[in-house]
Amino acid sequence: MKRQFEILNKEIVYKGFFRMEVYRLKHTLYAGGWSEEISRELFVRGSCIAVLLYDPDADKVVLIEQFRAGAMIRPERAWLVEIVAGAIEEGETAEEVAFRESLEEAGCEIQELITINEFYTTPGGASERITLFCGRVDSAKIGGVHGLDEEHEDIWVRTVPFEEAYHMVQIGEIESAIPIIAIQWLALNRQQLQQQWINTL
Repeated sequence: MKRQFEILNKEIVYKGFFRMEVYRLKHTLYAGGWSEEISRELFVRGSCIAVLLYDPDADKVVLIEQFRAGAMIRPERAWLVEIVAGAIEEGETAEEVAFRESLEEAGCEIQELITINEFYTTPGGASERITLFCGRVDSAKIGGVHGLDEEHEDIWVRTVPFEEAYHMVQIGEIESAIPIIAIQWLALNRQQLQQQWINTL
């Protein structure tokens, strides 16, 4: 079966920091033929990065916490525990943004950077695609409040032992998908990563 889709109409219904588009379209079916005309709203956001900052010598990860409008439906949990992340601006590479955002959001200088994976966050209604990294850092002096005033960022930064971060995932204290994915990846690859990074600087 040849997979195809046809856009019949596209309308931009909102354009601000993000963009909302409405499509009328149809696509081929697994059983053959074409679907009926369907309407889909698409939340448009460009490519982004996230980076799990990890100190292999101390076996600690860097976590950030900040207010998130998307979590306001549970007011008591509107501040989410996350990892460093940010949008890729025109002319930037994903790697450049990882280094920049780590400094801006957490005051961290990345010593080494590896790519974990690339994935869509919510493809049922949003175009956002994430490049997820793991960055090696020295956690000795990391902490405090960071972020850019012009972006209204108020970010609390802390380091925790890996086992504590993993426990936070297990008990639901970390509720955002990207840090859950990153910490679970580290759980699977931590020993190999420590062997790769320790005593290489």
